[in-house]
Amino acid sequence: METVNKYLPKLGLLRLKDLIKAIRACKTAADERAVIARESAVIRTAFKEEQVETRHINVAKLLYIHMLGYPAHFGQIECLKLVASPKFTDKRLGYLGIMLLLDEKVEVLTLVTNCLKNDMNSSNIYVVGLALCTLGDISSAEMARDLSGEIERLLGSTNAYVRKKAALCALRILRKVPDLLEHFVDRAMGLVNERNHGVLLTGITLLTEMTQLSTDVLEKMRTIVPTLIRHLENLLTYGFSPEHDVGSITDPFLQVGILRLLRVLGHQHPATAEAMTNVLTQVATVTDSSKNVGSAIMYETVLTILETPSESSLRVMAINNLGKFLSNRDNNIRYVALTTLTRTQSAMQSGMSGAGESASSDASELQRYRGTIIECLHDLDISIRRRALDLSFFLITPANIRLLTRELLSFLEVCEPETKPGVANRICEVAGNFRPNARWELDTIMRILRVAGQYVDQAVVNHLVKLVSAAAPALQQYASRKLFYAVQSDQPRIFAQEGLVLAMMWCVGEWGDLVTGPNVGPGIAGDDDDDEDATTGPNGANAPSEEAVLALFEACLSQPRASLHVCDYATVALAKLASRFSADSSSFPTCSRLIRLHAASTNTALQQRVAEMSHLLRLDRTMLADLLEPLPALDASLREEQIK
Repeated sequence: METVNKYLPKLGLLRLKDLIKAIRACKTAADERAVIARESAVIRTAFKEEQVETRHINVAKLLYIHMLGYPAHFGQIECLKLVASPKFTDKRLGYLGIMLLLDEKVEVLTLVTNCLKNDMNSSNIYVVGLALCTLGDISSAEMARDLSGEIERLLGSTNAYVRKKAALCALRILRKVPDLLEHFVDRAMGLVNERNHGVLLTGITLLTEMTQLSTDVLEKMRTIVPTLIRHLENLLTYGFSPEHDVGSITDPFLQVGILRLLRVLGHQHPATAEAMTNVLTQVATVTDSSKNVGSAIMYETVLTILETPSESSLRVMAINNLGKFLSNRDNNIRYVALTTLTRTQSAMQSGMSGAGESASSDASELQRYRGTIIECLHDLDISIRRRALDLSFFLITPANIRLLTRELLSFLEVCEPETKPGVANRICEVAGNFRPNARWELDTIMRILRVAGQYVDQAVVNHLVKLVSAAAPALQQYASRKLFYAVQSDQPRIFAQEGLVLAMMWCVGEWGDLVTGPNVGPGIAGDDDDDEDATTGPNGANAPSEEAVLALFEACLSQPRASLHVCDYATVALAKLASRFSADSSSFPTCSRLIRLHAASTNTALQQRVAEMSHLLRLDRTMLADLLEPLPALDASLREEQIK
């Protein structure tokens, strides 16, 4: 009779397999929700009735329901009851449920601590493994403190399976409670002498985490560098082992782990870096990077070389390997190569690299792959283009500034709108740092405004104005005329290039007499091949007439899309032109008329500016010229020009 009562609750019970079939048979989401709701109600009833024999079946179904995204929190306590069961199958399902249904913030989790401690002392290594796996997955800070002693003890277990799990669990504990670091240092360092690859890998991962938590521990762990080097050499000379072979390479995961730890230990430590030289050379030479597995190891090797004070020849070899990555068809490999090279060059320029005197050799070696990097600017993958863009700016030197700037300007024409402001600012920066002459820098910034005037920041316009204001009169004449012709030739798209229009209005307003007057001084040395505007010669020849200048201003102001910024600039520029153009021409009344176009503007600031300029034009011409004379160059601009 007892046997019958034992199996009676299972009669008519829907098994997990049957539930999966029922859900898959649903044709609509509503049908699925109905099945889930009905089965959830049955499971709740079974939990309330304390049906022990069917508990594991109901919990299994509940976990499946949870994986589908439906509520299953009411099964948390049942999972704890399964964990307390002496059966291994119940424990396994209970721990799985705890890891799925609970997290470290749930108060119920504190009830698991005692079960975990008991299972860690079990004679069954697989029960111990379940407890360690659960603690390593959802441990809170309180649980970590309570069970850290058990984990420390299990790190010295005689069973490799338990030591491996304990090392991973210790990793979780240190991330939650870094103060417990000292308790695990000696045990963790002992794992380096393991022969089992799984234990060795987890031990190295644990040691890597420890080095990032304490500099004192980092110094202490440099004593294990010879052991790590020996392990890496053994892996390189290891014969074929089906258990560890991946793509004809012995345990690449362990090799990568060792290389990462060596990179941390050798950072800014010449003695350690010197000890690693031979093995790093061996890894870089022996590893076949034609497959993804080999590429991963080669990538870690290159990072280790570049982030430690390695020998110059070794760094050159690392750069060459990254250069080979750039020619790979796999975009992932090209991406990591571009990212690594960019990070390395950035570190060298900021003085943070451990390369020392080899920094210049790294930069010169990188120039060999300039063509490949430029090709990446036109790649279909946007992430490749952006990484190549970052690296391209590090390639620029006074010797190649013309070539690379031309390529970057071509990229600026076709790149995404959200990228244009940043690219424009960076081109302006390098143009100022490496310019061959003043005219070339002005030509470059003006071309930026023509290509991306709609997207550039106001800082670019301000920078151009600052350069022109600090220049000689001949260069001021050249820049003002070129800006005038650039806007005049692009009138259909005039308001797609607001930055160009603003720069033109400022320069023409300040130096209107130079724009329409005769050439000043000799021709200006520059780069005629970079000049796209055929209407301008050495000094911006073919001076426009006053009527042409005012006609262009009228075209800008009469557009319904004219922004307040443009109208504001134009109002002041027209007042200045009225004082600069000849007194016996019709320019003065035309300037006055154009200024009054916005006298009734709804913007009070613009309306006020129009009233101010209109009042100034009623003054005596001599007084007007004195009030509106060209602004002097800023002292900072003059100092910058002297430095350049």
